[in-house]
Amino acid sequence: MNNGILRNMRPTFFYAFLGLVFMFAAPNVLQLFTIINLTTAIALAVLALSLALIWGYGGILCFGQVAFFGLGAYAYTIAAINFGDTTPAILVAVMITAAFAAALGYFIFFGRVSDVYLGVITLTVTLIFFSLIRRTSGPEYKIGKALLGGFNGVSSPPLNLPWDRSSFLFPEHVFYVAMAALILCYLFVGWLVHTRFGRVCVAIRENELRAELLGYDSRLYKLGIFTIGAGIAAIGGVLFCNGVGRITPDVFSLYNAALTIIWVIVGGRGTLIGPVGATFALFYLTSALGGQSLLNNNLVLGVILIVFVLLVPKGVAPTVTDWVMARRKKAPKRVRRRARPQTERME
Repeated sequence: MNNGILRNMRPTFFYAFLGLVFMFAAPNVLQLFTIINLTTAIALAVLALSLALIWGYGGILCFGQVAFFGLGAYAYTIAAINFGDTTPAILVAVMITAAFAAALGYFIFFGRVSDVYLGVITLTVTLIFFSLIRRTSGPEYKIGKALLGGFNGVSSPPLNLPWDRSSFLFPEHVFYVAMAALILCYLFVGWLVHTRFGRVCVAIRENELRAELLGYDSRLYKLGIFTIGAGIAAIGGVLFCNGVGRITPDVFSLYNAALTIIWVIVGGRGTLIGPVGATFALFYLTSALGGQSLLNNNLVLGVILIVFVLLVPKGVAPTVTDWVMARRKKAPKRVRRRARPQTERME
């Protein structure tokens, strides 16, 4: 990692440090129920981070990011039940999801499918998973020892220690694992977007034809960032089913597919910390709305989406950054204006 990348990653290191502080402080001040809810929110934040990477920096609007999220959760659960060990199951989940995304992305990107059809295809894949798994409720639908469970889902084995498969982690320990995974994924993505690969992906996002004229194969770069984003989404799926304790086909629902896009729009496309923060904020907003019957969750989320698209199109994080930069530029002018009368009086 050269000095230029390190210098550009200073904000990333700062937010990662805040995450570390929160990871060690939260269990000491929050109740266990809140910690369990936070674990779920962290898993969803990893999902938002994966979409922030491929959409914000790769220019790939994937309406089916939850397909990789849910596939990772199901692959982990099935592998853990059959292996009796969750450590290799995590690797299997990431590898299967990344391989599926690579195969899907190959036909999409090398077939020169346009952005609109890409969104339709990824959304269709998500709905296929949703419909297919809901129809697997019979005892004949199983993979090894793992019953798929249909619409009831399947219970996910809790994480065990890598060196002792009989020692399982308690919910507060799963929270530590989830926060560590989020921080590591955030640091990895923050590093990736500042590498040559990340800069080329941004160049392709801005002007694909110009990047190809400069000698870059946009298909390979798109396929690469698409596959990496799917692997990160799979990690979020593994954390999600450990936080909830089971996985159901509802994870592939259209509601979750739309919600992931809302997180990135609200937080700010082209940023990493924005979608992560928006995920936490909207997760607890929808949780609070779930305890009342006056307002409908979907109505509130729809209003939020419309407001941000019309009034804050860049999202929260870029808007705040632009405001801070504008204030800094105006500060020297204010200083000069205050100093001018003093010099005139001295004369």
